[in-house]
Amino acid sequence: MSWKVGYVIVTIMTVVLPHPIATLQAKSARHTLSAALTPRQGPDSKQAPQNPQDKIVINTKLVNLTVSVNDKLGRFVAGLTKEDFEIFDDNIKQDVAFFSDDDAPISLGIVYDVSGSMGNFSSRSLAMLRYFFDNSHTEDEFYVYAFNNRVQLVQDFTSLPEALLNRVTFIKAKGSTALFDATYAAVEKVREGRHHKKVILIFSDGEENSSRYSGRELQNLLKENDVQIYAIGMSEISSGAGTLKFIAEPTGGQALFPFDYASAEVVYTRLALMLRRQYVIGFYPSNLTSGTAWHKLNVQIKAPKQLGKLKLSYKNGYWMTK
Repeated sequence: MSWKVGYVIVTIMTVVLPHPIATLQAKSARHTLSAALTPRQGPDSKQAPQNPQDKIVINTKLVNLTVSVNDKLGRFVAGLTKEDFEIFDDNIKQDVAFFSDDDAPISLGIVYDVSGSMGNFSSRSLAMLRYFFDNSHTEDEFYVYAFNNRVQLVQDFTSLPEALLNRVTFIKAKGSTALFDATYAAVEKVREGRHHKKVILIFSDGEENSSRYSGRELQNLLKENDVQIYAIGMSEISSGAGTLKFIAEPTGGQALFPFDYASAEVVYTRLALMLRRQYVIGFYPSNLTSGTAWHKLNVQIKAPKQLGKLKLSYKNGYWMTK
């Protein structure tokens, strides 16, 4: 893998908190890679301009893929360019036709577990959610499903975080857990959102014992919808951790397990900021097939070695329908 000597500007996004968090600095030929929260950049850093040599694509659907990039400490990496990514559709390399890292608002569905197994975790998770709202986009919209063995929409779409928090603060944890049903309902609801980027945030221990929908039925729904799922769980070694990963990771999301108050503050803040500055990579599939077929995606990154090992999160495929 070779690199051209030129301009590279990459920012590792960190969170400034009362306790220290390591920052990462590296140097390219002419620029410094720094760890900092940076303001939104101008339009010259966005989508590459078209030129007369660009391909003309007819009757082909543009496939957009949302990609998150994190370093080994969990910090998200901003400032990468179109040239830093390679995308493969069923192992065939594709030409990147669209690239953006705009600070974009989201339609966010919150799935809030109030089953008996949650105990005090429900109220603690809700309290920490304030750190997420403090760092989210001002145009974000939210709704909440609370669930145990029953699933209930307790707050419809609103742009007021306080209205949302007030509706669920006094719900007591009891009953069994219909996690798949609640997630299924939240995915169907998020289709009504007015923003292009759609996200589900689950607060749960991952225990599943009362759903009508199976895990396979939920996975099929997620394949059909462009929605990222993130889950905040109690412990990565708990019996429900695998279920949260099973739901979140194929969508390009993550399951996160903060272990104390300080780490939870970091997790919620980083997540809010990351959702604002993810990469959107678009391509016109070159390997068209007849009928309906599932296409597996693979994204590779060509980042400066100074950044170390990076983790990419993205949806693992899409349905091609002709």
